[in-house]
Amino acid sequence: MSEFTVRPATTQDVRGIQAMLEPFVQRRILLGKDLVVLYEATQQFVVAENSAGELVGCGALHVMWEDLGEIRTLIVVDEWLHRGVGRVIVESLEENARRLGLARLFCLTFEVEFFTRRGFAPIGEQVVDPDVYSQLIRSPDEGVAEFLDLAHVKPNTLGNTRMLKVL
Repeated sequence: MSEFTVRPATTQDVRGIQAMLEPFVQRRILLGKDLVVLYEATQQFVVAENSAGELVGCGALHVMWEDLGEIRTLIVVDEWLHRGVGRVIVESLEENARRLGLARLFCLTFEVEFFTRRGFAPIGEQVVDPDVYSQLIRSPDEGVAEFLDLAHVKPNTLGNTRMLKVL
C-alpha cells in the first residue's frame, strides 16, 4: 500500500481539486463548484497526496458561526478508498476547527456510516438558537442554507443526511 500525506492546499492544487470533484458532480454526489470559488476557498482545503505527489483526496472546513463549522467537499478518489485517506482528512479538518475555536462540525452526506464512526450523528430541525438562526439565514452560502434545511436547497440535499459532531 502506498503512503499518503495530508497537508494544507495551495493554489497549485485547485485544478487538481476540481478534477477530483468532477466525477462526483457527474454522479450527482457533490455539487459542482466554479474554479473561481475553489480558488477563493483554497485556505479552507487540505489535500491528500500519494508518494508520487498526485492528489488522492481533499476536504474543506468552512466556518459558519462562532462555534460552528462545516466539513465540505470531502473527496477520496476511488482507487484510494478504504485506505484511511478520508479519516485522516477529517482528523486534519477537526484539528483546524479546534484551532479556530469551533465546538461543533456539520456535514451533509450520503456517507452516514463513515461519519458516524467519526462521532457525527444525524440532526433534526432546530439546531441553533433563534437569534443565531436569524443571523445565519442572511448568509448567501448554500452550505448554510443546507445546514438550516431551507426549502430552496432541498432539491440539492435529497438523499443526504444532515449530521453534527460536538468536538
